[in-house]
Amino acid sequence: MVPIASDLANNLVTAAVALSALSIISLAALRGWRDWIQFKREELAAGHVAAQDPAVPHAGSRIEIADLKERLRKLEAIAAGVDL
Repeated sequence: MVPIASDLANNLVTAAVALSALSIISLAALRGWRDWIQFKREELAAGHVAAQDPAVPHAGSRIEIADLKERLRKLEAIAAGVDL
């Protein structure tokens, strides 16, 4: 039979190691988050947006173009006297 003090010591050591590991992982994640935020701030300050292929229009532009095409189609139908 194992003495109670030995079980308690093992549990305390296990808890201490787990807490230390969690602290190290949390601090590393926090450091990475802060570095990423700083990088994004510098990117915005420099006026650069994330690299994008110039041949591909921005999603907002495509939506606006599609909306304009739909309006034009409706106006042409009205001008031709067609009911939609």
